[in-house]
Amino acid sequence: MTDILDNTNVIAQRDPEGALKIIASQYEQAKFNAKVWNSEHDTREITSVVVTGMGGSALAALIVKALLIKDLAIPFDIVRGYDLPGYVNEHTLVIASSYSGNTEETLNAFEQAQKKGAQIGILASGGKLIDLATNFEIAHVPLPSGAQPRMAMIYNLRGLFALLETFGVVEHKWLNELESLSPWLEAETAKWLPEVATERNYAKQLALEGIGKSPIFYGSPLTAPIAYKWKISWNETAKNIAFWNEFPEFNHNEFMGWVSHPVEKPFAVFDIISSFDKPRVIQRFELTDRLLSGKRPHAFTLELQGDSLLAQLLWGAILADFTSAYAAVLNQVDPTPVVLIEKLKKELAENPREY
Repeated sequence: MTDILDNTNVIAQRDPEGALKIIASQYEQAKFNAKVWNSEHDTREITSVVVTGMGGSALAALIVKALLIKDLAIPFDIVRGYDLPGYVNEHTLVIASSYSGNTEETLNAFEQAQKKGAQIGILASGGKLIDLATNFEIAHVPLPSGAQPRMAMIYNLRGLFALLETFGVVEHKWLNELESLSPWLEAETAKWLPEVATERNYAKQLALEGIGKSPIFYGSPLTAPIAYKWKISWNETAKNIAFWNEFPEFNHNEFMGWVSHPVEKPFAVFDIISSFDKPRVIQRFELTDRLLSGKRPHAFTLELQGDSLLAQLLWGAILADFTSAYAAVLNQVDPTPVVLIEKLKKELAENPREY
C-alpha cells in the first residue's frame, strides 16, 4: 500500500477531480475577504445565537462554539435539522449556513427565523439562500464556490466570524488570528503533499493506520468538532464507514460497549488530543486505553499541533482531509463526489412533503 501512496501517477488517476489540490490550498481560505453584504441592522440586543446547517456547513459553528465556550456570555446553539428551538425570538441571531444555498433543512429553519422576527445572517456560495439574502436585504457573506462543503470549512469559518462581529457577538481579533495562521498552515500542508514519501508524510501514515477498518475518532470537549470532522471526511471522501464520540461522555456508556460483543473488532481507534485539554480529560483517555487493553485495538494518539486552540483545530481539519483523500486512493474511490447524497436530495426534491 505504501507503493500506491508514493506513486503520484496512481494518485492522479484515482483523484480525477483534483481533491488533493483543493485540500492543499485550504490555507489560502484563512485569508478570504469575508465581506458582509447588507450589514446594516437595527442594533437590537442579541441574547442568543443559533447557527443552522448540515454536515460540512455546520463544522465552522462547532469550532466557534468550542473556541468561545468559556467566554461567550449568551447561549450559542447549533441546529442540524429542520426546526429552530422554541426560544428563538427577535433577540436571537439566526445564521443560516448552507454551502450550496439549497439545503432544505436550512431553508426551512430560515423561514421559521423570519416568522419569529429573529435577526438573520446567511452563509452560502449561491442558491436560494443568496437569492433570499438579496431580495430581503439580509446580512450575508457570499462564499467562494467550487469546493465540497467539507473542504470549504475555513471559508465558512471566516464568514461566520465576520457575521458574528457585524452583530456585535465577537471581536475582530478572531478574523485577525485566523488570517495570521495562513503562512503556518501552508508550511504544515507542505508536509502532507502527494510528492512527500510515506515515511515522512503523517497524513499517509494515518491513512494506512485506518485503512481496511472502521475508524472511530474520539475527541474532548475542545477537540470534538475535529473528531466529527474526521468522521465526516472518512465517510464522504474515503467512502468508508467511521464513527466518533466525545470524552468524558464516552466513559458513561460507550466505554462498556467495548468489553463484549462483537468479539471481532475490525476498528481503528484514534484519540484526538489538544495541549489545551483539561488534565483530567487527558487522564481519562489514558485510563480508558489501559482498561480496555485486549478488548479493543490500542488507541492511536493524534496530538494536534499549534500554539493556539484555533491553530490546532485548523491543523487537525486539514490533516483530516489529506488523510481521508489518501484513504480514498487506497479504497480505489474518487475522493470528491458524494453521489448517493446528491441522489437522495434529488429524490426528496421530486417527492415534496411537508417538512
